[in-house]
Order: sequence, then structure tokens, then C-alpha cells
Amino acid sequence: MKGERVITIPNLLSAVRLAGVPLFLWLVLGPHADVWAFILLAVSGATDWLDGYLARRLNQVSRLGALLDPLADRLYIAATLLGLALRSIIPWWLVGVLVAREVMLLCIVPTLRRHGRVALPVTYVGKAGTFALLWGFPLLLLGALPGVWGSAATGVGWSCALWGVFLYWWAGVRYVQSAVHLPENTRGVS
Repeated sequence: MKGERVITIPNLLSAVRLAGVPLFLWLVLGPHADVWAFILLAVSGATDWLDGYLARRLNQVSRLGALLDPLADRLYIAATLLGLALRSIIPWWLVGVLVAREVMLLCIVPTLRRHGRVALPVTYVGKAGTFALLWGFPLLLLGALPGVWGSAATGVGWSCALWGVFLYWWAGVRYVQSAVHLPENTRGVS
């Protein structure tokens, strides 16, 4: 059955991204190797785009990939939030705002399951929000650099992070709306 392959190039990229999450946390919380943590997040962001592109281009879209890709995104965001909050780089209220969005999405899981869905399709708004968060937070991490570079990273980082939070919530509300309207969307579809 098409879409059931497990070992694909995109899935391997997602698995590598997942393996980088604990390394990122260690870099941020252990040696405070902020530049290396930033590089790891940049590579993760690039491979996030690449795995989706390759899945479509190589016709290697799979159910596992549809689960791994957003899981890796969420784990990187969670690890980044946790690391930056523990280092007092971002406030805890911001962590709460993003966790509240995830809790909201957990509430639609029973509806998805009733309709035989594993997840809703990823949207451009959701991808843009994730992209902004995955660039904004690392830039805030670089805000500790001395001088104008640190100040610039902080300013751009907060701009990206706040825009990302807005887009992330907007996508979340759209996901809930889609889940609420699933019966109408799936009628007549075999």
C-alpha cells in the first residue's frame, strides 16, 4: 500500500532531527555552547524543509513521516522553550502561551480518531509559524553575544518569536476549525 514505507530518506532525516533534540538541550543547559546550539537548530530547520521537499519530490510521503515531522518540530520547540526559560532568556509566560496551544490541539485528537485520521494536513500558516519560532528562539539565544551582534540578534529574535507565536496560534485555531468540520469534509469520500 502506498504511503506505508518506513525507511525513506525523509523519515531518516526526521529521525536524525529527533536525535538532535537531547544534544541541543545539553548544549544549552550544560556547557552553554550557544553558537553550537544555534547551528544545530539551523541545521534542524533546514532538514525540516528538506525532508518535506524530498518526500514530495521522491514520492516518499508516508504515514510515519506525517507523524515524525511535526513530532520533531514540536520537540525542538519544547526543548528550545525549556532551555531558554531555564536560562532566563525568555519569560515563563511565553512558554505557557505555546503550551496552551498544544493542549488545545490535544483536545481535537478524539475527533480525529473518530474519523480515522492520524493528523490534520500541515498548513503553510503552521509551517510559517514553526519556521519563525525555530529561527526566533535561537536568535534570542545568540542575544547573549556581546555588542551590536547580541543586540541585533535579540531584536530580530523577538520579532521572529512573537510573529511565530501569532502564526502558531492562528494555525492551531484553523486546525480546530478543520476538526470541528470533519463530518462535512469527509462525506462522500471513500
